[in-house]
Amino acid sequence: MAEVNGIPLHYDRVGRGVPIVFIHPPLLTGENFVYQQEQLADRFEVITFDIRGHGRSGYSKEKITYSLIADDICKLMDQLNIPKAYLCGYSTGGSVALETLLRYQDRFLGGILISGMSEVSDWYNRSRIWTAARITRLRAKRLMTAAIAIGNSDMPATFKRLYASAIQGHVRNLHQYYEYSYNYSCTSSLHRIHIPMLLIYGEKDVSFHRYAHLLHRSLPNSTLHLIAGAYHQIPTKNASALHELMRLWLADEVSSEEATSSVATSASASVSSTRAAATTILGEQQEYPDADSPIGTHADRIAQAPADRIAQAPADPEPGEQRL
Repeated sequence: MAEVNGIPLHYDRVGRGVPIVFIHPPLLTGENFVYQQEQLADRFEVITFDIRGHGRSGYSKEKITYSLIADDICKLMDQLNIPKAYLCGYSTGGSVALETLLRYQDRFLGGILISGMSEVSDWYNRSRIWTAARITRLRAKRLMTAAIAIGNSDMPATFKRLYASAIQGHVRNLHQYYEYSYNYSCTSSLHRIHIPMLLIYGEKDVSFHRYAHLLHRSLPNSTLHLIAGAYHQIPTKNASALHELMRLWLADEVSSEEATSSVATSASASVSSTRAAATTILGEQQEYPDADSPIGTHADRIAQAPADRIAQAPADPEPGEQRL
């Protein structure tokens, strides 16, 4: 537990290596990233935390906003002596990640969005957030917690873990998180985020493909992947494919940064050449990386769809699926 901006924040810190801070969506907690803790800690330092008012973190008298969460993240990093990290947001947590990057871009090496969005502009997902906000306003916490935990569970043990953690949240803060998400948009500011961004979506999460396309088009330095056969709840239901993508992308990022640093004192022509090479590796400004790229060679596990696969219309969710 860490005291952050006057609020006790529960966090977990496992592994050694380049740090990655994970952000969960409303009602869920850092427990949503247990597979990431277990399977990425051999190469990375995995930091998860419960947003104020969620799980084991303290109740927030101050209304939950993305800017408030962003400030908490940076203050938590300060307490953990982490000068810079990668930031990873899942679902609505992706919106929080974008707001954090817009406010504190110099604190982060790059960003990873899993089923994320910069706005909620389609009727289907807006109606889901609106419903969640109304249910939490009515203080029907058990009903909402059960529904979200079931939707994000790959097995009964996962459900028990997610439910036990989420039910501890303070319903007023849960409602505030949902309510803020309903009207949030940072799309017009995405061009200001220049650090590398990895965008990961489920091939079958059709209603979110519009946001994948929007983010990929608007972020200056982004790489987009669809995971074959996946829906929305990738951290718990498609962890292996997710981790393969993350490891490959992060390996390229670390290598590129090291290469750039090694020539920092060389002639400017050499520096320019190194940066151009890094851009080619990252697939910057491309709709999808080439099949010959380090990420693209894993096509047996990862679907890299052509542009016409980025659909605009919503589809029926997987049975029992709760996306937001």
